[in-house]
Amino acid sequence: MSRREFTGEMLGTFILTFFGCGSVAVATLFGEYSGIFQIGLVWGVAVTLAIYLTRHLSNAHLNPAVTLAMVAAGRMRGDKIGLYLAAQFLGAFAAGWALLALFSPSIEMFESSRGIIRGEASSVVTAKIFGEFYPSPGSGAVVGMPLAMAAEFVGAFLLVLAIMGLTDGANAGRPSSSIAPLFIGLTVSSVIWLIAPLTQAGINPARDLGPRLVAAMAGWGSAAFPDDCGGFLWVYILAPAAGGIAAALLEPLMKKVNRLSSED
Repeated sequence: MSRREFTGEMLGTFILTFFGCGSVAVATLFGEYSGIFQIGLVWGVAVTLAIYLTRHLSNAHLNPAVTLAMVAAGRMRGDKIGLYLAAQFLGAFAAGWALLALFSPSIEMFESSRGIIRGEASSVVTAKIFGEFYPSPGSGAVVGMPLAMAAEFVGAFLLVLAIMGLTDGANAGRPSSSIAPLFIGLTVSSVIWLIAPLTQAGINPARDLGPRLVAAMAGWGSAAFPDDCGGFLWVYILAPAAGGIAAALLEPLMKKVNRLSSED
């Protein structure tokens, strides 16, 4: 059972990270996407596919913020946290290496043609393929760490709140389990459309840290991190985790409302 769940979480996180970060790579290197709408849509489709492909193996959390929320809400045993988080980070890490292998020649050509030296501050242009930055490079947004943390907190909060509602058996208005992944994917897209100009919309600690470490190991070094004060930890790891847990703490209230609604 544990092996099956580990495989499901690792494979699912690999899929969503590979396709999602791949869309950022294609947009950055080849200019193939016209804006945030298309990239957000790719991320939503990637999440939807990942859930459909792996939910028979695990609970298809594919995101540490979701796993922590499910434990906080009492929907999953706490002793499974380590298994799920390890699988998610490993899946995202493997996806980062796969993307590097696939796009490495194109990245090198892109950097060479623009005089970008990998590892210097200017290489954030290509480092953003792997890990998020605040503000999102080129967006023109003005974002400090507190606002970036708030954005990631809200993004993860909304995502987990939607997941809780869409999968709550007491919610008479929930969709059938056969199409719930579509709505979860659309929620991810909607969150990206909202906060990506501020933080690139990580909302998933595994999806951020795994590829970011690949970039750091592949020559970007400290340029793979958004600042010199641990911003990646506070903004992209802790804030989404806190947002997910905060949403989970609302579940008793949501269940009560759903029960009252079903009785009317």
